[in-house]
Amino acid sequence: MQYVSTRGSAPRLGFEDVTLAGLAADGGLYVPEQWPVFSTAEIAALRGLSYVDTAVAVMKSFVAGALDDAELKELCEAAYGRFAHAAVVPLKQLDHRQWLMELFHGPTLAFKDVALQLLGLLFERFLAKRDTHLTVIGATSGDTGSAAIDALAGRAKVDIFMLHPKGRVSEVQRRQMTTVLAPNVHNIAIEGSFDDAQALVKASFGDAAFSSRFKVTAVNSINWARLMAQVVYYFYAAVRLGAPERPVAFSVPTGNFGDVFAGYVAARMGLPVARLIVATNVNDILHRALSSGDYSAGTVTPTAAPSMDIQVSSNFERLLFDLAGRDGVALADQMRGFESTRAMRLTNAQQQGAAQLFASDRIEAGDMAQAMAWACSHAGEILDPHTAIGLAAARRADVPADVPIVTLATAHPAKFGDAVERSTGIRPTLPPRVGDLFDREERYAVLPATFDAVTGYIAERATPR
Repeated sequence: MQYVSTRGSAPRLGFEDVTLAGLAADGGLYVPEQWPVFSTAEIAALRGLSYVDTAVAVMKSFVAGALDDAELKELCEAAYGRFAHAAVVPLKQLDHRQWLMELFHGPTLAFKDVALQLLGLLFERFLAKRDTHLTVIGATSGDTGSAAIDALAGRAKVDIFMLHPKGRVSEVQRRQMTTVLAPNVHNIAIEGSFDDAQALVKASFGDAAFSSRFKVTAVNSINWARLMAQVVYYFYAAVRLGAPERPVAFSVPTGNFGDVFAGYVAARMGLPVARLIVATNVNDILHRALSSGDYSAGTVTPTAAPSMDIQVSSNFERLLFDLAGRDGVALADQMRGFESTRAMRLTNAQQQGAAQLFASDRIEAGDMAQAMAWACSHAGEILDPHTAIGLAAARRADVPADVPIVTLATAHPAKFGDAVERSTGIRPTLPPRVGDLFDREERYAVLPATFDAVTGYIAERATPR
């Protein structure tokens, strides 16, 4: 399998090089040169398989040339052996058509673990064959940071620098990052928003002097390997609800567009996805883009669902590329225009293409709270704010009555105890595997949201190539 950049001028790479590179050299994002397609019989054959075996079947085309089936299975067994539920991503029924897929049974209680536990092992496997050192730089709106740090802490040949917006993540989210004291882990609280942090990460990748000194890569959903791992759970859920004979819809609480783009990939691979519902909070750039073609960034509004407090969704570029005939030159021009003005219109082809599969909804704070209360009183389920936004959108989505809707439950409710308690009257407790989180020492730096401050801090601590 070969990979190409959404902006058309970076070299084609194999899976191993794409995983270690993260962002493409031309500033674009890597996607497979072509989508592997499953037949109806191949999808049906996934029924009854374990999550690990499903993962091998779904991902083996993407890793071809870098890992054989046995190596991939070994890595998946190691990654998912750390999850607290035997099904890894269990399904729960809420009513006659609403379902939850719980993605938070990994070590840091968020869906990011599903991909990042595997990505950490991939880094280790690929670096073992090379005389090089990797500098991982990431931005997090909450959950990516803790999951990446857990996956990479103490690993050889890797330093990780994780930026989060100071005061804009929950206390549990912050402590899951800042209490990991491994020498290769560095946390940075920047005085700005998540979008500021993400822009700094991309700028560090694009700076020739910095990237020539350090081999930098990404662990957020800029990295293709992360998205690849997330494709698996769409197949896993759908075959348990009747696929391939029966289509299934998914509602995805969405900030950076990576999780829902994985659903798009599953659909391109042949999974019968009836609808992908993009659920946003008041930071609704994706809802505006999909409903009216207006992809214009505004000011980030802090909410009770901080992982969705984003105005620039980096993975949206991958969808725009695929919907516009994979014309990298044209997309590069389109994205340069957006980066300079923070506004753009989707082309007719992009907007019409998205409408064939995607729907979207903006969920206000009151609707989020109401969804939490409904799940608690009617189904006995306690939801975190992000999942509640997904459920609110699912319950009012225009989807045929015979199609089940699966809401992706993206985080354990105890990560957002205050918001949950306000809506349900119940204070969720952290599971025992989190241990003494609130008693541990924290370690992190506070920096202004400037390129010189952040890259200077990294340069003093990272290991050169």
